[in-house]
Amino acid sequence: MGAADYVAIKDLAQYEGEVVEIRGWLYNRRSSGKIHFLLIRDGTGVVQAVAAANDVSTTAWEQLEQLTQESSLIIWGTVSRDERSPGGFEIHLQDVRVLQIADDYPLALKEHGVEFLLNTRHLWLRSPRQVALMRLRDRLMFELECFLRQDGFVRVDTPILTPNACEGTSTLFETDYFGETAYLTQSGQLYSEATAAALGKVYCFSPAFRAEKSKTRRHLIEFWMIEPEMAFYTYEDNLKLQEELMTQVVGNILEHCADELEEVGRDIKPLERVKAPFPRISYDEALEQLAREGLPLEWGDDLGAPHETAIADHFDRPVFVERFPAQTKAFYMEPDPNRPELVLAADLLAPEGYGEIIGGSERIHDYDLLRERIRQHELPESEFQWYLDLRRFGSVPHSGFGLGIERALTWVAGLDHVRESIPFPRLLNRIRP
Repeated sequence: MGAADYVAIKDLAQYEGEVVEIRGWLYNRRSSGKIHFLLIRDGTGVVQAVAAANDVSTTAWEQLEQLTQESSLIIWGTVSRDERSPGGFEIHLQDVRVLQIADDYPLALKEHGVEFLLNTRHLWLRSPRQVALMRLRDRLMFELECFLRQDGFVRVDTPILTPNACEGTSTLFETDYFGETAYLTQSGQLYSEATAAALGKVYCFSPAFRAEKSKTRRHLIEFWMIEPEMAFYTYEDNLKLQEELMTQVVGNILEHCADELEEVGRDIKPLERVKAPFPRISYDEALEQLAREGLPLEWGDDLGAPHETAIADHFDRPVFVERFPAQTKAFYMEPDPNRPELVLAADLLAPEGYGEIIGGSERIHDYDLLRERIRQHELPESEFQWYLDLRRFGSVPHSGFGLGIERALTWVAGLDHVRESIPFPRLLNRIRP
């Protein structure tokens, strides 16, 4: 059973009229007298195999009779075109080898409750919708990295275990590190700022952890972020890069993932409107708009999910909310030179109620100001000496942002909840399977 001896279902069009070997799992079966119609999946697609009693051996027929949903098998047969079949082709089966007869499969082809599906996530992933979502996730990550690499970025991985917080300690997971306190990272940004000073334009791509006791449809405890950092980039350079990135990535997903978007039932019209430049609204303007709509906030309060949705509803594509009060944002953000109580930061909100998908800012590059902000936020200065060093040895204006993969995929795929955007979601009160 060599690796090159079989054909992937997605490639069957290349083998019309030929005998091929397919390796996979039985997704469904129906019988009509002396004919079995088998739907077989292999991870690349689904194909119908037609087995007639007169065309196979008695032994093969007996094996086919025993098949249950998710039984694993190898089949051999002739590829023929049939527009009514999944993928436009079917297999006229000649022989079969059953590897394992599956036990009664708990995920029957019917509706199941969310808790049951999450408890059996390791099996739920095999369903066509979940397969399509994982392919969309893979394509999203691929396109993001392609864009950055084509633009001269270098990937530099950052630590998962850190001695200090990036954005405060209230949502950190603490662990023992040989007698010292360490934390699971919230972000690789601070380390990426160091590597940007070495390489110019960099990004890190890794899991992040937030110990937020939140049960909203937008939050995960463990998630993935891609975080570019750019030396010599101004605030405006940063926003322009984000616009170009999202325009290209969404466009390429539309081009290459039409089948997956159809499988998950995504209306693609909103995605087709994702074109740069994106509209902008200031924090002050956003508060005025929210007050008119009966969602008032005090100046200095951060935007919540209902506020982000109400703002984005006024636009047909992603929108930047920019220039936030310094008190609502992290310690490292550069002040607005015209209004020092604000910072040069922007959140990119997706339309259709999906909220923030990117958060970014210009970073403070002045040593004294950064040191003052660390003290104002009551962070341990000793743990940030290395970060302050970046402002002592060749400091330059620089900017960056973080894009959450699951938030972005939830929007691109039109999901109701972020839990389907990652293979094994970590939610409040859920760490299994």
